[in-house]
Amino acid sequence: MLYANNLYVANRSGYQLTESNLAIVVCLRHFGTVFAYNDAIWGTYGKALSDLVGFTDPKTKQAPSSNLLNSADYGESLSNLGSTIPSVVKRGTQFAVCDMATTFISGRVAAAVKANPQEVYKEFVGNLIPNSHMVPAGVVAVNRAQEYGYTLLTAL
Repeated sequence: MLYANNLYVANRSGYQLTESNLAIVVCLRHFGTVFAYNDAIWGTYGKALSDLVGFTDPKTKQAPSSNLLNSADYGESLSNLGSTIPSVVKRGTQFAVCDMATTFISGRVAAAVKANPQEVYKEFVGNLIPNSHMVPAGVVAVNRAQEYGYTLLTAL
C-alpha cells in the first residue's frame, strides 16, 4: 500500500499526473495474499492466518481479527506506514490476487480449523478486498501485465 501511495504522490508532485493518468495494480501473492481477504475472513480465520504467515498485531502481539491494512491507526508500526487499502482503492488501485496462493492458504487454514478446504476456498474468494481480481498465479499476472506495457516494481 505504501508503494502504491508513493507512486500517486510522486507522479503528482514530479510530473503533475493525476490518479486518472495512472494504472496501478498491486499483486498480492505468496504469503502477502493473506492481505487480499477482507475483515470477515480475518474475523473468522485470523488465528490460523496469523499462525501460517507469522504475522501478529503489533499493538496486541496477538492474531489480528481484522485486516490491519484497512486501518490507518497503525502508522509506522506496519510497513505500509498508514497507507491503507481503502486509501489506495479510492485513488484507483486494482489488486491481482494469486489463486495458487489462495488455494494453498485456504487449504492450510481449513486443516487448522478442521473445515472443508473447498468451502474455505470459496469463502476466501467471496471475501476479497475491494478492486480485487483473482489471477491464476501472481507471477503469471505480472508477466502478462508486462506484455501490455506495465512495469514491475518489487517491494520486500
